[in-house]
Amino acid sequence: MPGPIRWPAWFGDLTPVAYGADYYPEQWPEEVWADDMALMAQAGVNLVTVGVFAWAKLQPTPDSWDFGWLDRVLDLLAEHRIAVDLATATASTPPWFTTRHPHSALVTAQGVRLTHGSRQVWCPSSPAYRRASLELVERLAARYGDHPGLALWHVSNELGCHNAVCYCDQSATSFRAWLKLRYGTLDNLNWAWGTDFWSQRYGAWEEILPPRATSSFGNPTHQLDYMRFSSDELRGQLAAEAGLLRRLTPEMPVMTNLMLPSAWGDLDYARWVDLVDVVANDHYTDSADPRRHVGLALAADASRGLAAGQPWLLVEHSTSAVNWQPINRAKGPGELRRDSLVHLARGADSVLFFQWRASQAGAERHHSAMVPHAGPDSELFRQVQALGADLARLAPLVGSQTVAPIGLVVDQPSWAASRLDCLPSHRLDFEAGLRAWYEALWDAHLTCDVIPSSAAFDRYRLLIVPHWSLMDLVQAERLRDYVEAGGHLVVTFFSGVADASQRVHLGGYPGALRDLLGVRVEEFRPLLDGERVQLSDGAVGTIWTEPVQAVDATVLARYLDGPSASYPAVTRAERGRGLAWYVSTQLDSAGLGELVDRVAEQAQVPRIDAPADVEIVIRRGPTAQYTFVINHSTEDVGLRFNGVDLLTGDRGPVIVAPAGAVRVVEQPLG
Repeated sequence: MPGPIRWPAWFGDLTPVAYGADYYPEQWPEEVWADDMALMAQAGVNLVTVGVFAWAKLQPTPDSWDFGWLDRVLDLLAEHRIAVDLATATASTPPWFTTRHPHSALVTAQGVRLTHGSRQVWCPSSPAYRRASLELVERLAARYGDHPGLALWHVSNELGCHNAVCYCDQSATSFRAWLKLRYGTLDNLNWAWGTDFWSQRYGAWEEILPPRATSSFGNPTHQLDYMRFSSDELRGQLAAEAGLLRRLTPEMPVMTNLMLPSAWGDLDYARWVDLVDVVANDHYTDSADPRRHVGLALAADASRGLAAGQPWLLVEHSTSAVNWQPINRAKGPGELRRDSLVHLARGADSVLFFQWRASQAGAERHHSAMVPHAGPDSELFRQVQALGADLARLAPLVGSQTVAPIGLVVDQPSWAASRLDCLPSHRLDFEAGLRAWYEALWDAHLTCDVIPSSAAFDRYRLLIVPHWSLMDLVQAERLRDYVEAGGHLVVTFFSGVADASQRVHLGGYPGALRDLLGVRVEEFRPLLDGERVQLSDGAVGTIWTEPVQAVDATVLARYLDGPSASYPAVTRAERGRGLAWYVSTQLDSAGLGELVDRVAEQAQVPRIDAPADVEIVIRRGPTAQYTFVINHSTEDVGLRFNGVDLLTGDRGPVIVAPAGAVRVVEQPLG
């Protein structure tokens, strides 16, 4: 299998941190390109993504092609020793395509067909789109597959960002074919969907439509299966493009850029990563979030989790403000550098931005770039240059792996189902629950892989499972095996409730996990907006409570008030050589922090002693480990290390990280 990046020959044996951006030379006169090359050299750029939205430029009419400009761009980049991540340009169709193939455009649940004028307006089930896109991919591969500057293929762009679901007639036909493969017979489908409810039983496949707008609540399993189908249709496009590229250029690695963590709820990325040679992600911080650096860390750990702990690629993030948030806040002093190095600490072997040069026109003209509208004589470009110098010093850590003894489990179907109607509480938010547990780990200086539920569990001393609601008995048995072999497992409320078709496990909650956890619950007692409950250990619960019966589990905390007063709230059961914990409410941050400390101690997870708001992450290679100290606080911090800071040359025994600064301490192993 090809490596994650096939660096051109001029790099020799050096494996650098990939540094660069999305580059759109087609938006600029050719005389600007020479300036771009000079500025890229000043910044230390060694890899750029080219061609992402170039379809209309490459194929200006249905029967004409223009590769001359791209030839000149790639040759110019190679002349200046800048490698290329070449996009297949299939992300957005030209206006002529939707004019010629109007039925290829997206249709909403309300039956409205969209038109061109934005991006990703194509239906993932459209045969016309598939044919045209693969013709484009084949021409690109044939022309540039042996170009000396090519380092990586970039399939499409953010698949499903704006076209995750289409409700057109072609999608309906494809959906029925997908259902036949999944269920085999209508009897099986009717059973899985529970269609005897509300007289929904299907007597012919042709009666099944996409879950379009209807009079009341739709069938939840119909809706969930349509989300699964839609993810698989996009996966099919990825498979088609990647397969063609591998056939024509077998030595060249292939990737596509994901959108973790938020898009994971719609797109089953765990089923996509077997199609690529390296996991790649785009991430943008939420400027309104005062702890946006924690959200950034979560995205990085999710990228690494999907990569099974291996290094991954950061393909897009921003130098400063974006253009699509309600208020597009510019990044503060040092934030560009800290954001970039957090991704690197958590396993990225690249730091790429959207975009190289800020656009003069179009919807993203106010999005930041490596070269802003103000030009290179700007504080932002000076920060870009300084970061390039930093990354050159950090080249020794490329290929090393981030150390993570904890797995935070994401079950994608459960996340998707949590967005549907008719759940016990509208406050049941999978992503918010995931973020709450992640923040508690971050605050405790505990590094975790955010992993799909299909991942191997035995790599971790501790597993945390928030809201894994759709669980079959085989999955429950995997968790039992993990615990009995010595693992420590924490399960939250609304887990184990139903099978993959959302048919509820009978006999009491938490259903498939009842025996493993040693508890039984007869009904849910969610809290109203603003309600809180007090627990006997001093913690506070929100969102949810349950009248838990401890069958053969130890009670660690009880509800003191609220709808489940006097019942157990937190329990622990011994199973084999391990422990299984159950948390039946959403604990406040202090309560979560205390519980994480207790569980980590029981699981003998190694701890790092550091002040609050100081991020400590370790990457380990064959001969050395690299400890990142990222100081998000307003105070200088000194930590004891027998090593050398690769960024400053400072040596231990004490390395000082000033407020807002980053240190990367190299320590030999053995």
